[in-house]
Amino acid sequence: MNPYSFLEIAALIGIFLVLFLALFLFTVKTKYTLGNRLFAFFLIGNAIDAFKFLMREFPVNHINLEAFRWSIVYLVPALFYLYVLSVCFSDFRLKKKHLLHAIPFAAYNVYLMSGIYFEDTAMKLLFIKGMNQMPVTQFFQFLFEFLFQVYFIASFLVIRKSKAIYLENYTNPNISILNALYKITILYYVLHFIVLLRWMATFIFGLGEIRAWIVTLDGFAFFFCTCWYLFVALNKPEFFRGVNSQLKPILDLIPKQKSSPAVDDEKNKQILALKEFMIEKEPYLDSSLTILDLAEQLKMPVKDLSALINLYMNKHFFDFINEYRIEKAKEILKDPLQKELTILEILYQVGFNSKSSFSTSFKKYTGTTPTDFRKNPN
Repeated sequence: MNPYSFLEIAALIGIFLVLFLALFLFTVKTKYTLGNRLFAFFLIGNAIDAFKFLMREFPVNHINLEAFRWSIVYLVPALFYLYVLSVCFSDFRLKKKHLLHAIPFAAYNVYLMSGIYFEDTAMKLLFIKGMNQMPVTQFFQFLFEFLFQVYFIASFLVIRKSKAIYLENYTNPNISILNALYKITILYYVLHFIVLLRWMATFIFGLGEIRAWIVTLDGFAFFFCTCWYLFVALNKPEFFRGVNSQLKPILDLIPKQKSSPAVDDEKNKQILALKEFMIEKEPYLDSSLTILDLAEQLKMPVKDLSALINLYMNKHFFDFINEYRIEKAKEILKDPLQKELTILEILYQVGFNSKSSFSTSFKKYTGTTPTDFRKNPN
């Protein structure tokens, strides 16, 4: 098959899926409206950029639209970063300061005004012919690459921070959603890396067959990423609920105290009291339990409880609570009087809210599945 025809088919299907998913995100009724809309705008930006795969010749009759299409890429990385913020932090809201992310987009359009938007066709074509040799164009190309890398790194740091906060403060197992966000971010970077290969091929080999096949690979990657976005949207319709952005990782709030007999004795007493409370009151049976909830029940400052668990017991709150849930589940699975209970009934009873998260945690702590453990509890 001719690489151009293959490219056009893949791009056309990909653009259709992207726009369809964006329409769904705009219209679906959900409490995650801001995140959905930011992701929809991000997808639309990618779709607009992907129209280049459908062009065999430069659109002389629509030069202004084509030039404006070039500028969209200066918005896409920022939209993705804002989307990551909206997913990771439940209290994220757009503010006037976020308009600063649009400055490169506006600046590039001002640059295009000087040579394209308000000129006649002949002057536009002359300007475009020499654009790549202009220092201003090279500056904007460098700026785009720099911004992309900055937004990419920032997105990963936000995901890592929110995951650390989540593990230290929450127990409802939604880590798989964060992992999906990691994968989306990586795929986005891979797509950009192929663009870099295309630029290098153009610089080294010119507009030859090698570049044509890289462009085809770029189009296929766009199609693949689109299918992945659609898969995530269908498989996980309620994305990660997010954490409060005011929360900080415990190591940023409370530096670990130097070990001393007095400190060790005090902390050991607190740890013992905490374990006794967990066994006696069984607060872990509440599937929505947070560290704030537990601190209120213990009548202990939440920072002190977080430090006790995360620093002195060397466990995430997430793992600390799930260990008790798994022990409770093991008791039920061993009990012959409760053999009629299904695995699904047991996992809800002990505080989990999905079969996959229960099975993953159970195997992590016991080395076997709940079903196999019930058959052979020894």
